[in-house]
Amino acid sequence: MTSVRVCRAVALFVGAAPLVFCGCGDDGGTDAGVDASVMTDTGTPPTDSAVPDATPDAGDAGTGYDFHLPPGFPTPRVPESNPMNEEKVELGRFLFYETRLSFNETQSCGSCHEQALAFADGRATAVGSTMEVHPRNSMGLTNVAYQATLTWANDLVRTLETQALLPIFGESPIVELGMSGKEDILLERLTMDSDYPRMFTAAFPGQDSPITVGNVTKAIAAFQRTLISGRSPYDRYAYDRDMDALTESEKRGLELFFGERLECFHCHGGFNFSASVDHAGTVFDEAAFFNTGLYNIDGRGAYPPQNTGLAEISGNPDDMGRFKPPTLRNIAVTAPYMHDGSISTLDEVLDHYARGGRNVTEGPWVGDGSENPYKEIFVSGFTLTAQERADLIAFLHALTDDEFLTNPAFSDPFAP
Repeated sequence: MTSVRVCRAVALFVGAAPLVFCGCGDDGGTDAGVDASVMTDTGTPPTDSAVPDATPDAGDAGTGYDFHLPPGFPTPRVPESNPMNEEKVELGRFLFYETRLSFNETQSCGSCHEQALAFADGRATAVGSTMEVHPRNSMGLTNVAYQATLTWANDLVRTLETQALLPIFGESPIVELGMSGKEDILLERLTMDSDYPRMFTAAFPGQDSPITVGNVTKAIAAFQRTLISGRSPYDRYAYDRDMDALTESEKRGLELFFGERLECFHCHGGFNFSASVDHAGTVFDEAAFFNTGLYNIDGRGAYPPQNTGLAEISGNPDDMGRFKPPTLRNIAVTAPYMHDGSISTLDEVLDHYARGGRNVTEGPWVGDGSENPYKEIFVSGFTLTAQERADLIAFLHALTDDEFLTNPAFSDPFAP
């Protein structure tokens, strides 16, 4: 497989001083399980803490749409082929929760992405409409509009419109909604509905036949771009300059998080607490993937089959175990953690990073992840006192945005 070596410069901000580091990876491969013809239907600021800087971009990507951005947030990138409008967003909300998007009419996108869980599902790994068990965890959709890539380990899926095709029509590695080859059935269901023809016409004005697969994915993508979370206690402290928004313990945890001793911010920095970020003002490709030493099943760096990370796409052995760093916003409600849901609690997550990699001592995946040769250099281990551990976990909880978790604009329109 042909691959191209690229260097991704990721700028993170600590106070006023930018810290720039470069991570190299490979792009390559193809999407599996999606028909190509379908895809083409296409006060005083804090001075005693480190606060990442994010200056909002001017304008709104030329869409005229008001995202109601929180302070410090840049404008999401919006494809020219899918401009935003309120009618499209509302249609997308209905389609996101529409069980008729699955062949057996039992699941919707919202089945694996629950609002109260920051649009994760609380399972270790997802379960599809056909009861097939997915090898990976349902990633939360907090601020999904700002993600540089849209899956755990595929650097080719770059737009929400493309990503929406995967659960609906994908067949490999799992049938999720199971509509592959059944596009006519899907469109007939929507066309025969009493409300959808009117909603599609309003969302896509000027189109004679707006109920298409492409427009289904465009509407869902438009809704997902509005899933913006930026009103946590941390945000009120960092951007509203409310010095009482964080407790003293949470402030100490913030200092630890952005400090060089723990180095958390290298992979989870910036306004979205992720090194993998994209928005209307992004200049560099900031897609990022890291190996955190979660596994080392053969002593030479191997990860379990079906979960080998970016290497599945690039074909490059050096990409073994490299996965996208998800945003840590609302992290307290998205357990279990990691790409395969193999770590149950935030306390256990700290154990993993404090050790510099997980040591699996029983089961099929025995091995010392701290010795993984592909492990990121920032995962080097650290020690914490009991108080420091409590402070750091308190800070992570302060990234929870209750308004986001209960906003009726994001809720299930079919709920009783």
